[in-house]
Amino acid sequence: MTIIESIKVVLSESSEGLTAKEIYNRIVEKDLYAFKAKNPAHVVNSELRRHCYGMDFPTASPNKHFAIAGYDGNKVLFSLYDQNADKIVSKKASSKSSEKLPEEIINDAYSEHYEQIKQQVFDCVLNNSPSFFEHLVMDLLIKMGYGYDSDSGEVTGRSHDGGIDGKISEDKLGLDLIYIQAKRYNKDNSVGSKEMQAFAGAMENVQKGVFITTSKFTKEAVSFVERQQQKSIKLIDGKMLADLLVKYQVGINIIQNIQIYKVDTDYYDV
Repeated sequence: MTIIESIKVVLSESSEGLTAKEIYNRIVEKDLYAFKAKNPAHVVNSELRRHCYGMDFPTASPNKHFAIAGYDGNKVLFSLYDQNADKIVSKKASSKSSEKLPEEIINDAYSEHYEQIKQQVFDCVLNNSPSFFEHLVMDLLIKMGYGYDSDSGEVTGRSHDGGIDGKISEDKLGLDLIYIQAKRYNKDNSVGSKEMQAFAGAMENVQKGVFITTSKFTKEAVSFVERQQQKSIKLIDGKMLADLLVKYQVGINIIQNIQIYKVDTDYYDV
């Protein structure tokens, strides 16, 4: 019997859910599995978390056998996972650090770091000029793969024609163009349908456009874009912009890469 099978036997006899420590103790009491590890309770906790629905981190297994039944203080109560169950506890598994696996702690720390970097880069964008923002947007779109090479983008600065701030040629002859509008607004100044109508009108015979803002779009602006049949306009608000700037490393330097390891059990299963 494997550790997973032993855990399933114990949980099949409990309707309320058990902590990892309780599950380990019952496995030992029933003599279901002969542990050889120095810290067998940790092994049980690791298997539970890696195979638990809702716990997703780098070394988590895609095969889910367990679910969160509830909480005993900060400790997670585990139960068997039933795909047909009507109710699964959706509360985030905010258990004590001592229960979390090292890779979970790293993943949580990375997520927090990522959010902080997004805020920092967004603050840098707002502290620069509108002209800088136009060039920033162009650099981002080129890094995202739009255009035939790194020189296919052009910041036009055409401020009196309805708002075309730049364009990208998707082919060397410029037969297929993307028009760009960049609005560096504060968070309280949303982009409305009026700005979208002006942008669509300024696009003239160009079919593709990207409207990027540091704020957000009103429902009317989004609705206007969705109703367009002749033109394809993509909207990028401040939240998405910050995420893309970090993801595509625009004005971002990677300081260190951290590798997370996982044992290749197939290799050792001989």
